Amino acid sequence: MKNYNVLVNAIEATHTTLHQNAIKAINKHVTLKNWLVGFYIVEFEQNGEDKAKYGDKLLQRLSDSLNQNAYSARNLRLCRQFYLLYPEISQIIGSQLGQLGIGGASIWQLPIAKLLTVDNELLNRGNAVFARGADNGSNVQVDLEKLIDRLSYTHLVQLFPLNSTEKRSFYESECIKGNWSVSELKRQINTLYYERSGMSIDSEKLSLHVNETSEKANLADLIKSPFTFEFLGLKAKEVVYENDLQQALIDNLEEFLIELGHGFCFEAKQKRITIGGEYFFIDLVFYHRILKCHVLVELKTNEAKHEHIGQLKTYINYYKKDIMQPNDNPPVGLLLVTDQNKALIEYAVADSDMPLFVSKYIVELPTKEELEIFIKKELAQH
Repeated sequence: MKNYNVLVNAIEATHTTLHQNAIKAINKHVTLKNWLVGFYIVEFEQNGEDKAKYGDKLLQRLSDSLNQNAYSARNLRLCRQFYLLYPEISQIIGSQLGQLGIGGASIWQLPIAKLLTVDNELLNRGNAVFARGADNGSNVQVDLEKLIDRLSYTHLVQLFPLNSTEKRSFYESECIKGNWSVSELKRQINTLYYERSGMSIDSEKLSLHVNETSEKANLADLIKSPFTFEFLGLKAKEVVYENDLQQALIDNLEEFLIELGHGFCFEAKQKRITIGGEYFFIDLVFYHRILKCHVLVELKTNEAKHEHIGQLKTYINYYKKDIMQPNDNPPVGLLLVTDQNKALIEYAVADSDMPLFVSKYIVELPTKEELEIFIKKELAQH
């Protein structure tokens, strides 16, 4: 190549295309892997010779035997639910795996997997395109291959709790059409978009408005799914969910709090917890040896929002219910918010209705002035 700009453009185009293809391939692998795991479990439950040995404890025992984060009892239960909700994927599983370069010399040699090629009843449960009449009168067409290609497993998990096939089909179709992010899909479900569409005089106008104002999926964000990094064998702390500034603040805040000498003992960074079947990550977790309680720290690099405080209080209540030991004091939360070089520090405790208890915590914790100085110093360096 004689033209330098042509060289740069060629490398950038190659990187972008193959990077996006790699992310798509990983997410399809995750989806198909979880469907197959669900199929294996259901097949064993229905036909396994020694299924009586395990009974209702099968998933926990299986999780213990596999001994991987990706195969917690919860994740195995989701895989099983995935297969039961989408048995029709059996009709495209072979072609999808073939597209990803997975052939007969691998999983297809397993006796249990061969059932997919010989069970005519399983293979003939419908066509590759499913038309499902919705409760609101619409007829929703869902292409299975498009479903697997366009929606990540994390998207699909949001649909599992829905109580009807029609409702799931509606959100599948709208999510694909609008290229929604996972958080947008959750928001539309929580705001009853399906029900509102059924009651709307002009459902097409509503759909247009929803998709014009919706949060679009960022392909690069798909790799941050907990299911994806578990599939890749990564640990939660190896996945950076925050931007560079926030990550730098968190890294330095850890050292800052320990150096203050107030009794902070570091426990975890990006601590993953599960609430209501959903993953959450706490920026920093300490145990305070003087207060004898956990200190949960959340740091945001934008303006203070009500959901930040609500999120922190949710974490506090989780720790109080599931983590706090009999001799511990209730956990305390520390919310640090930065907004245009200004700092806002808020304390929240599990027993915030007890003023003396709050005062006791404030005495032992870093002062707002100390934390403001730290944040301003860090912001100045970035």
